[in-house]
Amino acid sequence: MNTFVKTIGLGVLALMLNACSSMNNNTAAPERYSDLHFDNKAPIPLMVKSVEIKSEFTPSFTRPNIEHLFPVSIEKTAKTWAKERLEAADFASNRTAEFIIQDASVIETEEKSDQLLMKDRIKDHANLKVLLRINDNKSSASSGVEAWRDLTMSVDTSIEDKEQHWNEMVVNLFKAFDESMEKNINQSLNMYIKDNNSISTY
Repeated sequence: MNTFVKTIGLGVLALMLNACSSMNNNTAAPERYSDLHFDNKAPIPLMVKSVEIKSEFTPSFTRPNIEHLFPVSIEKTAKTWAKERLEAADFASNRTAEFIIQDASVIETEEKSDQLLMKDRIKDHANLKVLLRINDNKSSASSGVEAWRDLTMSVDTSIEDKEQHWNEMVVNLFKAFDESMEKNINQSLNMYIKDNNSISTY
């Protein structure tokens, strides 16, 4: 069996966000953000005996990387997605699945304003790249998705507002990722989905 890799890129235009603070009251408690979950949707039953979740991404904890500052981790959310949406459904099989996180970074750059009265801006680029590989003895089949989001804010945006925008960024990133990854699996790895009798053409 030949290895089959299919990658979908997803992006959006940068959003221009004002720096108005939502935490004017100094006594207000900082907002808390919950981890994302995907167990509201049915898991994808793969004809494998196990699903192994791996990460090849190593955060640097130094700028321009800022993924470690996000209130909800992109890498952790990707692992949660795999745990809740991928299901090993054939324990008698010799096949295994690998869910590999190849990138979960956020890069921040500063953009100088070319207009006198306009403030400088910062641009955050979030990138998520994942590969799902089915290993069948000496052969394998793969399907991947690369999703990204761009966010532009004023350079003086408060940390509270940044966290709110970052959280929305991650929510939108994984909404697109979830839809595209499921579609990709159904198209590229349909022969490994339990009770799937459809035949895809490429």
